[in-house]
Amino acid sequence: MNKGKFLEQFKVNIYAWLFLLPSFIFLLLFTFYPVMQTFYLSFFQAGLGTPDPLFTGINNYREMMDDHVLQKVLTNNLWFALGTVPTSMALAIIMALFANKSIREKSFLRTAFFYPTIIPMIAVANIWLFIYTPEYGLMSRLLKCFGMQGLNWLGSQELVMWAMIVMIIWKEAGYFMIFYLAGLQSISQELYESAELDGASRWTVFWKITFPLLMPTTLFVMIIAVTNSFKLVDHLFIMTRGGPENASNLLLYYIYETAFTFWDKGMASTLTILLIFILLVLAAVQFFSLDKKIHYN
Repeated sequence: MNKGKFLEQFKVNIYAWLFLLPSFIFLLLFTFYPVMQTFYLSFFQAGLGTPDPLFTGINNYREMMDDHVLQKVLTNNLWFALGTVPTSMALAIIMALFANKSIREKSFLRTAFFYPTIIPMIAVANIWLFIYTPEYGLMSRLLKCFGMQGLNWLGSQELVMWAMIVMIIWKEAGYFMIFYLAGLQSISQELYESAELDGASRWTVFWKITFPLLMPTTLFVMIIAVTNSFKLVDHLFIMTRGGPENASNLLLYYIYETAFTFWDKGMASTLTILLIFILLVLAAVQFFSLDKKIHYN
């Protein structure tokens, strides 16, 4: 490579790095630095009884492993993810297929499906709090119309998690639908025309053409959905506060309680590192397992 080409390539690289510099500074200040500080603080006892953090090594990690409440919270989060992620994604695909059809009401349907997404989670929690209210709530009224007794959805350890899962699916499915709708519109219509000439059924077209070509979108949506299942806790402040008996408590809310209710910043930092580790592992597993099955256009 001669000197002129080298200088030209160097100039292009410099411009590229200068464009990336603001984003890199933002990530450094608001992502990497807080994560490193959190990791550092996880080795200290930092609570109301210790104004100056006291180094304790891996003691916080040992206590975390023996925390029975944490085990309950992690189990809750597992069931919460299993209940919300597959169902909301499947519902999003169905809504996207329906909204992608050439019908007069297409714009109205897209708006109706997406509308729950733009409602703030606090407002959603208040709406569903009214729906789940015993005796006077909408759900209890509907059950009474069919001669059934109303249930205490948020006060029962057996029902509260199912109630949370239904609400989050209603909230999230429309958001995921937008990505699937964009993915559907990027698929060439010639493929469908060829399948129609060959006499392929709708079911065959979906499984042999539509779904394989939607795999890049599915990977993206799945990572977002799994991440959301660990960070959507705003509704717990309004509806249950993690109760009854931690039956609806999730990991991020437990971290909040540890930090701002019990004022144990050292243990809260340890739990935060656990959350980051779980999310990184889940994202890596999803990416490397699904990437081999993806058909990129």
